[in-house]
Amino acid sequence: MRLAKRVLGMSPSPTMAITSKAKEMRAKGIDVIGFGAGEPDFDTPEHVKEAAIEAIKSGFTKYTAPAGILELREAVAEKLKRENGIEYSPQEVVITDGAKLALFNLMLSVIEEGDEVIIPAPYWVTYPEQVKFAGGKPVFVETKEENGFSLRLEDIEPVVNDRTKLLILCTPNNPTGAVIDRNELKRIGEFCAKRGILIASDECYEKLTYDGFEHTSIASISEEIKSVTITINALSKAFSMTGWRVGYAAGPREIIDAMIKINSQSISNVNSVTQKAAIAALTSPTDFLKDWLKAFDERRRYMVERLNEIPGVKCLMPKGAFYAFPNVKELIEKGGLKDDFALADYLLEKAKIAVVPGSAFGMPGYLRLSYATSMNNIIEGLNRFKRAAEELLGEG
Repeated sequence: MRLAKRVLGMSPSPTMAITSKAKEMRAKGIDVIGFGAGEPDFDTPEHVKEAAIEAIKSGFTKYTAPAGILELREAVAEKLKRENGIEYSPQEVVITDGAKLALFNLMLSVIEEGDEVIIPAPYWVTYPEQVKFAGGKPVFVETKEENGFSLRLEDIEPVVNDRTKLLILCTPNNPTGAVIDRNELKRIGEFCAKRGILIASDECYEKLTYDGFEHTSIASISEEIKSVTITINALSKAFSMTGWRVGYAAGPREIIDAMIKINSQSISNVNSVTQKAAIAALTSPTDFLKDWLKAFDERRRYMVERLNEIPGVKCLMPKGAFYAFPNVKELIEKGGLKDDFALADYLLEKAKIAVVPGSAFGMPGYLRLSYATSMNNIIEGLNRFKRAAEELLGEG
């Protein structure tokens, strides 16, 4: 059987692969601590689960509109106005199977063969694969560790040309936890708007910021910037609903209508029960987030402090999300390893900890560790990391 080129050219998700491998090892009785998964370890809030149960009991189990039920689109529009300062009508909102599908539908809606898409590195592993699938060309710009991995206008200006169609922003960032401040977002947004470059603003980690840093939705800065921006989000991180698969996009009506059309010919609609749960999530108080953020902050500080105690490792303090992104170039070099993939394999086999190589995010010589796991796991996992590093360097 001959497969389509679009599939042959696509790489599987490294983060999902590493998480799956760790689960397989645990299923065999091997004590593996996973730092790979990008999902909160907290349970979905009770009132959200109750809304889903009520939807099932009431028989809300049929097809819905491909765009999503109107009540949920209204809830999303109200949320964006209340929390992000952006005015969207429900008709400018589409409900999708997570933010991943929102991005995928966007790529298929606006990217044509040969269009270039600017992707700041490090990047979420899915961005370039979706761009290539849509026929576009990923153009990578490397953010700098000395700038906290935060994108600057000067990073993207040199690569813009007549073929540039889209810029992907992710703030707070996966995998680095970097947060782009409002002033820089304004500079970037005005630059793109002036040139008609679309902006895909991935805001899945918006509620997870620390040390007084505040998230800014780029579309809220001006109507001019809003006109070229598609705001994308999900309930996965803020409400611990990764498995529920519900996200959304809001933007210019023409683009949203195209994304709805793709929904209609692919998934038909997001799970009806999930949509009712999403309404409960978006329209109820989020007091539980205070405790979640406190826990994440404690883990963040502990993880970064411990990582910086490991020989050959140095790590910046992330401003958002729930990932640490340590520089392990010295450990790789002095340990005689080929690259960060080899280091990740070494840590999995030797220390029984699962981490994601930085190369998977377009940044060789780094690792991504999620602190969306228990403090006990973090303590034990980092103890193992340190012992394995010292043994690798002959310091044990």
